[in-house]
Amino acid sequence: MQDKDNAMMHLKSHQNYPATKDQLVAECSNLSDFSEEDKKWFMQNLPEGTYSSADEVIKALGWSEQGSNMQGGQGQVA
Repeated sequence: MQDKDNAMMHLKSHQNYPATKDQLVAECSNLSDFSEEDKKWFMQNLPEGTYSSADEVIKALGWSEQGSNMQGGQGQVA
């Protein structure tokens, strides 16, 4: 995930809860400000379930508030 900060902001500010994985993935797929690579990463890494809050989604993805500016998932190789 290259744009983790923006994804976290979207989950907190623009998503309605409760939401299932399918609903979250559908919402993510409709966003023009995320790359296809980030959309694919989100779909592949979010576990099945129903989420009551953005914090639950963030935790399920293995993200934390303190590490929000770090890239998760597929990093770039130099």
